Amino acid sequence: MAKRRYKSKKVNSRDLKTQVYKLFLRLPKKRLNAKQIGAKLKISNSKDAIQYAVDQLAASNKIVFVKDDKYKLNKLTAKLAFEALPSSTYKGRVDMTKQGSGFLIVENLEQDLFIPRNHLKGAMDGDIVEVTAVFPKGKKRGEAKVRKILKRKLSSVVGRLYFQKRYALVDVMHTRNPLSVCIKPGDTMFAKDEDIVVVEIISWGNGQNNTIWGKVKQVIDEENLNEINMQSILSMNGFDSFFPQEVKDEMKFVPDEVPESDKDGRRDLRDTVTFTIDPETAKDFDDALSIKYLPEGIIEVGIHIADVSHYVKPNTNLDKEAYHRSTSVYLVDRTIPMLPEKLSNSLCSLNPQVDRLSFSAMFLFDEKYKIIDRWFGKSVIYSDKRFTYEAAQEILESGEGEFAKELSDLNAIAKKLRKKKFKNGAINFDSDEIKFKLDKNSKPIELIVKRRKEAHLLVEDFMLLANKEVARFIGSKEEQEIPFVYRVHDLPDTDRLVDISLFAKELGFNFKYQTPQEVKESINALAKAAKKDEALKLLEPLAIRAMSKAIYTTNNIGHYGLGFQYYGHFTSPIRRYADVLVHRILEANIEKTVRMVKGDLEIKCKHISSQEKKATEAERDSVKYKKVEFMANRIGEEFEAIISGMIERGIFVEVKETKAEGLIQFSRMTNDYSQTENKYIVLDRTTGQKLKFGDTVNVRLLEVNLEDKLLEFELVES
Repeated sequence: MAKRRYKSKKVNSRDLKTQVYKLFLRLPKKRLNAKQIGAKLKISNSKDAIQYAVDQLAASNKIVFVKDDKYKLNKLTAKLAFEALPSSTYKGRVDMTKQGSGFLIVENLEQDLFIPRNHLKGAMDGDIVEVTAVFPKGKKRGEAKVRKILKRKLSSVVGRLYFQKRYALVDVMHTRNPLSVCIKPGDTMFAKDEDIVVVEIISWGNGQNNTIWGKVKQVIDEENLNEINMQSILSMNGFDSFFPQEVKDEMKFVPDEVPESDKDGRRDLRDTVTFTIDPETAKDFDDALSIKYLPEGIIEVGIHIADVSHYVKPNTNLDKEAYHRSTSVYLVDRTIPMLPEKLSNSLCSLNPQVDRLSFSAMFLFDEKYKIIDRWFGKSVIYSDKRFTYEAAQEILESGEGEFAKELSDLNAIAKKLRKKKFKNGAINFDSDEIKFKLDKNSKPIELIVKRRKEAHLLVEDFMLLANKEVARFIGSKEEQEIPFVYRVHDLPDTDRLVDISLFAKELGFNFKYQTPQEVKESINALAKAAKKDEALKLLEPLAIRAMSKAIYTTNNIGHYGLGFQYYGHFTSPIRRYADVLVHRILEANIEKTVRMVKGDLEIKCKHISSQEKKATEAERDSVKYKKVEFMANRIGEEFEAIISGMIERGIFVEVKETKAEGLIQFSRMTNDYSQTENKYIVLDRTTGQKLKFGDTVNVRLLEVNLEDKLLEFELVES
């Protein structure tokens, strides 16, 4: 009888790591290398891709290296695969559905746990909960029941206030599930009946008493739709505009200027030419650059970062609030800072013409711009000049102006660093940035597409250098691991890349994705091609979304997108708590070795990553709202647009002029268009005419829905 042959399959990077670990769980005594793993799993992934998954598992201590490129299960940390467990307790984040049920997102579980609506126990979208999970025999997905709500996502809400007999009631706006908050008479802040208010939640109730109590923090003019929507975006993503009173009390003891005693013991760099380069609207300056010319053609470049950890001490109320927020949030019309303004915009900010405390990374470059020495340590600096990106760019282009030579030399070094970065396998994530010009009422009056120029790249390359070298200094310092906050980036999702390849094929671009190296080469080639072909620019954000999300973790697997073995975040402690932790770890380990508890640090990494994701969602929501608001007065106008997506109900188009995206429903089309088996093409069943992804079409704006941030168009037949 002939031996049956199995068709090998290819799995994405996330599933590959899971399958490899399950293989070791099934074969706890086996010693396997990447080639043997591929054969046993019957998969067609490359040996490099399998080895990458193995390296990740080894970094997280789930498997251990033996010899001859072989690994075995780490029995001390191994656990039974979750499908084999009849029931267990898990902690995770609730992801609500529109139908009112939910899923529990649990780290290290291959599949999410389903939570029926009647088992949520009052948990809402984004809450951290503890559940009892049951895995019925024969069913693919486990079901869970909430036992305890550990942490609420919402700390403040926006809603309309109604006075009752003994208290006021606020009906919350923009939630997936109906929600009401009770307000005591003394906590209404003089709000009137039916006012729209921002409410701080002070109690979620206990046991059978699930009444939610709050306190009015702000009354919003009902006609100020922008304020209502911006506050709603913040609250729905778990961010608060207001600092707690205990933080305000601590800030009273922070000096207005840098005391002379704080400068003692630091490297004095005040006589070195130093300047900042930032956006025109920036108020907090995290970083500054310095340059000094030494004998024999040596150039000393300093990357100076605000010394936030000098002011934000562990376990203070200020530190706890900074950790809780973990990041500043940048909406179109405002910034919600991680730190109070006294620190973020004043004492920590590297403002010009004043002494400032910094944490510096100093590099010596030879005549060929090769690094020959480096130094990390606390310093005191004096910024000679505050440049905007535009002003610095003008000097780089003209070769004239204040500090023209210094800027030119820094740019030459940055170009060398950039060339080396791409040579070593970095991906060119160079996408356009949308900026709005707002009037005094925060209404958008102009939309500007900002493109990065040399001044932006100059700063970026030196920040990347500091981030990489700090992580490398810690990561390679000792044989025994020093727990550190790494910024890691996993391999891309193969399934999504297949879709990207099909999109690209329709547009005449060959997007290869069989190996990680091919993906990098394809994205970089796409970036170049998109500069000449407008339709291809639509592929760039899709390719970026196909990438794994960069996260913070103590388990270093490297940064795929940058091509760095070691990478962390050191350069923005005013707006990122991860950088504050990195500063503390670096300071403790410059002269000696100090190890934090890795498990405790990993918990912080997960929280910071979660907050970063929510901040990104809030920022995208605000941009989407402003795009829709910008189009609100243009109903009836015609635009040239590009087809940017397709669903069963119709096609999405992106207006070339404003980059605003909206839907054209098939029901609004005069011809009989519908989606084909190829999801990137729609077909007129009567005439055979096709519309495909990337086509340019003429559209007319029909409806604007500000609350849901939606635009409705119709196709204008040419």
